[in-house]
Amino acid sequence: MDISIVLPVYNEVDNLQPLCGEIATAMRELGRDYEIILVDDGSSDGSRELLATMAEEDKRLKVVLFRRNFGQTPAMMAGFDYASGDIIITLDADRQNDPADIPMLIAKIEQGYDLVSGWRYQRKDGFLLRRLPSMIANRIISYTTDVSLHDYGCSLKAFRSEVAKSLHLYGEMHRFIPAIASWMGVRIAEVKVNHRPRVAGTSKYGISRTFRVILDLIAVKYLLSYSSRPVQFFGSLGLFSGALGTLITFWLVFERLFMAVPLGNRPLLLFAVLLIFIGLQFITVGLLAEMQTRIYHETQDKPVYVVREVIN
Repeated sequence: MDISIVLPVYNEVDNLQPLCGEIATAMRELGRDYEIILVDDGSSDGSRELLATMAEEDKRLKVVLFRRNFGQTPAMMAGFDYASGDIIITLDADRQNDPADIPMLIAKIEQGYDLVSGWRYQRKDGFLLRRLPSMIANRIISYTTDVSLHDYGCSLKAFRSEVAKSLHLYGEMHRFIPAIASWMGVRIAEVKVNHRPRVAGTSKYGISRTFRVILDLIAVKYLLSYSSRPVQFFGSLGLFSGALGTLITFWLVFERLFMAVPLGNRPLLLFAVLLIFIGLQFITVGLLAEMQTRIYHETQDKPVYVVREVIN
């Protein structure tokens, strides 16, 4: 199989047949073998029944039905697991991503890139609730992860199969895929893609996801920078806190011995002691996390590196 196209589906019954028709048109012009993997994430609007019917009529459709709604990230991971193509394409099932852009992404992959991410250059969403929060989030994510992209939220992406299947995603981390994949040393490109207004169904996203993005970003930053050396993260915080508390304590002792300043009613003394104990706790947490990291890698034979190719 040349191309696997992964579509997470959640209550998109009116979009499924037109979207698959557009994909078929784009792939027919490309002239490549392909499959479409539709992962139904617990739909309740008739999408599941429609997908079963569509799969009977077209054997290139592979349908994966979840028992309940797990979220877009697990749906995407399931698509990767069931994909058999050398190149894997992901896009949303709401028809806002344009399947006509798929050949362009594949051509970019074949230029030597491992991951190609779409950039919705002219988004057809509302500015205040969709585009503005997205612009701010993209700037923050790019700065925090050191992987600069204009549009982290675009689901239209192309992967080499070995890259997609090496990803271990959970929670709602699908939006951070380029940053997470950068740990493997992949070559990432970004291309402008068409974005269309929604014509059927309702959006599954809202302003509330902003808070989840912030929390996930903290987790991603930690995983990218300190997942294999947690003692450096917690230890740095502990040393700073402990050193600050120690300096304050020395100053208070100096005042008591040479300036006759009483210590009994000084809140600063309690603050210094608190800083010292917090520092010890951070260092202890760092050591415990270091032990857990060693156990995780050694018992599961989890590699701390990724090999691109082996010659001879």
